[in-house]
Amino acid sequence: MFEARFQSFDDPQPAQTGPRVQALRAELARSGHAGFILPRANRHQNEYVPPSEERLAWLTGFTGSAGVTVVLADKAALFVDGRYTLQARDQVDATVLTIVPLADTPPERWIEQNMAANTVLGYDPWLHTAEGAERLARACATAGATLSPAEPNPIDAIWTGRPAPPLGPVVLHDLRFAGEATSAKLDKIRAEITSLRADALVISDPHAVAWTFNIRGADVAHTPLPLAFAIVPKEGRPALYIEGGKLTNAVRQKLEEATEVREPSAFISDLKTLGSAQRTIRLDQATGADALSRIINDAGGKVTRGLDPIAMMKAVKNPVEIEGARAAHMRDGAAVTRFLAWLDREAPKGQLTEIGAVEALESFRRDTGLLKDVSFPSISGAGPDGAIVHYRVTRSTNRTIAPGELFLIDSGGQYEDGTTDITRTVAVGQPTPEMRERFTLVLKGHIAIARAVFPDGTAGAQLDPFARQALWAHGLDFEHGTGHGVGSYLSVHEGPARISKLGNTALKRGMILSNEPGYYKAGEYGIRIENLVLVVEGPKIAGAEKPLNAFETLTFAPIDRRLIEQGLLDAGEVSWLDAYHARVAQTLGPLVDDATKVWLAAATRPLGQG
Repeated sequence: MFEARFQSFDDPQPAQTGPRVQALRAELARSGHAGFILPRANRHQNEYVPPSEERLAWLTGFTGSAGVTVVLADKAALFVDGRYTLQARDQVDATVLTIVPLADTPPERWIEQNMAANTVLGYDPWLHTAEGAERLARACATAGATLSPAEPNPIDAIWTGRPAPPLGPVVLHDLRFAGEATSAKLDKIRAEITSLRADALVISDPHAVAWTFNIRGADVAHTPLPLAFAIVPKEGRPALYIEGGKLTNAVRQKLEEATEVREPSAFISDLKTLGSAQRTIRLDQATGADALSRIINDAGGKVTRGLDPIAMMKAVKNPVEIEGARAAHMRDGAAVTRFLAWLDREAPKGQLTEIGAVEALESFRRDTGLLKDVSFPSISGAGPDGAIVHYRVTRSTNRTIAPGELFLIDSGGQYEDGTTDITRTVAVGQPTPEMRERFTLVLKGHIAIARAVFPDGTAGAQLDPFARQALWAHGLDFEHGTGHGVGSYLSVHEGPARISKLGNTALKRGMILSNEPGYYKAGEYGIRIENLVLVVEGPKIAGAEKPLNAFETLTFAPIDRRLIEQGLLDAGEVSWLDAYHARVAQTLGPLVDDATKVWLAAATRPLGQG
């Protein structure tokens, strides 16, 4: 009945971790290195990378979006955060690699404890930021060892059958979606370069490249990115370094109105030219590779590091992008609601699988006629699979969604006018009292974020406890951040703003973030409730000493009332939920078929009405 076109469920190839680690050790011995540190990264330090850059997965079998391994002659470790502890356990050969929780022991501390004195740890300077390399160098020094570039990357020397680099076609991102011309963006960037007292800015983040030049690409799955670098000088024309095979004549002609279009092979030589002219070059501390600093410094230039000024420009959506996001969420909400109504009919029959649910939801989104891709592989977890935060269903793990279980579905869509991300947790059959209690505690945290009013300049770390207080009061918590930034037809995970313990960037009006507290009981079930929110002007309060901000909820889809223990909600929380459901019904009613409309009316009725 349904099919998935934008995602697959193939099982990863069985990892050959033992032989590959041994081959790496042999390669390191030949080059005089006692070990090698390998993060999951590419030259742009991006979260999502093309198959040709999946070195960590090839070596270790771990396919999560964040992780680091250190391989020494006699031991090796894989470092993962709390999102991936269960996944790493299932994917990694523990006889070869010790799985180490990042929160307990970061790689630098492990290196201090395990590197032998007078030995050399190799690293690829293209896969680490300058600050990251400095931390590693200090750790090595503490152990009496040395950090040294291993070039070329030793993984590349032993990786047979490595996929070719991507050559996804580049398309123009129309002004009716972008909302601002490239020329205007470059003017703002040049003003920032001047204020930073730099001569040029290296754009190392492909998201920033795409935003600046109003282009999108197809080099990375589910994120419309063209992998490219750019240099923007304080004066004169910028240069965009991108494979010519990705550009049609029309796209090249449009780009050349604002920038020089050069092959990637010219990038390093142009950096050296700037360095030899003793220019001051600004690098993004988050995505600028250590290799860039080394190239510029060795040529005689000066490097300054800090937040890429484009990151904040991109994070604060302009009015056209905001209206696009609202339209995308209405369209996406109608598709999700059609799916939820269908799920309510099908799941109790006991035949629906996790893959079947993903295929159905993607099909409902494709029915809009405007879906370009999913924004990430859907997380479809029934029962205990829902407790794996970043679970990805495969043919071998596919479970039937059974009555009496919770089903967690986290998904999103890529539309030219906006990127969506939504999670709903649904009761199949009768939930237990514990499930209802834990769900309601998560809902209280979700509502606390949605209702937050906060002074301008407030950072995400200050709001993160709002989402956790109800859980904390019951001795519970969750291991991921409460919210991440979201791009405009770009990455579903966008910096620099986030709502988390580490979120130090001030939330500005126009930013779009997720609101997604959760709770996970390993081996039994998972709960997450996620909407996207827009930072807007807050209420006018007499006597307020600072401007206030608030959140507008963009996502439209019912929250499962069957899982709510109303007695745990206060009057304000009940009022928020009823008002949200009224908006959902009013907004989506005209956009769905008659059968779904009947289901929607029941799913969104006020809590007091049973």
